[in-house]
Amino acid sequence: MTTEQTWLITGAGRGLGRALTLAALDAGHCVVATVRGGHDLPASDQLLVREFDVRDRAAAFDAVEDAATRFGSLDVVVNNAGYGLIGAAEEVSEDEAREILETDLLGPLWVCQAAIPVMRDQGRGHIVQISTVGAVGTMPTLGLYNAAKWGLEGFSEAMAAEVAPFGIRVTLAESGAIATDWAGKSMRFSTPIPAYDELREKLFGSPTVPWPASDTSDGTPSAMVAAALLAHVKDPDDARLRLLLGADAPGQVRAALDLRLQDYGRDPGFD
Repeated sequence: MTTEQTWLITGAGRGLGRALTLAALDAGHCVVATVRGGHDLPASDQLLVREFDVRDRAAAFDAVEDAATRFGSLDVVVNNAGYGLIGAAEEVSEDEAREILETDLLGPLWVCQAAIPVMRDQGRGHIVQISTVGAVGTMPTLGLYNAAKWGLEGFSEAMAAEVAPFGIRVTLAESGAIATDWAGKSMRFSTPIPAYDELREKLFGSPTVPWPASDTSDGTPSAMVAAALLAHVKDPDDARLRLLLGADAPGQVRAALDLRLQDYGRDPGFD
């Protein structure tokens, strides 16, 4: 038997957010799906689609209120909205830096601030932060994206301890490569500086950015990732803070942690 829940999923118009929305509906849940614009989500009495920019803190509170009012509770929040930015630290403009931090870092914070009081009053809830293996290690030219996700993990780990006494679980879902358009239509690019052409050639096979937009990328199918995430939420005994998603995620995390331990190991006081 499936216990009906109310889910709020940001960035639900495409990619993993859309796959999660469909999976939650198929499991019998009610979903408030937030989108930035057009979408092709199916019509359903159990689905409320709301246009929403996660950078707008007041709108986050309105979206949470809509979910609780429409469906009577708020059980699961998935902070999925976000995007990537290709640009060396020197190349990133002030506007680009502020926008990705406001979207990928502050956006989830605003949604959490709106959701926690509702969940605290209920005595239950689950907040899922869609993170990345790039919050464990880094990749050249993705530094601002890494910074946003490292910040997301920092406040979320602290928040998990803060809200546990209220019956609220927190999960950091660290995804590897997922077959979505994250590296295509959802990727943004800083104006390149020729000094980094050799690095881009090494990383991407071409010094030219942006690369042509594509609809998919190599990786684990988004439906499989969504199913794994729903299974985690459903299991009350799965108390992991960090959940690895995608076939390549464990290897990437291991490699990043090994490099960090090697670095710390150079300190004579570290053993």
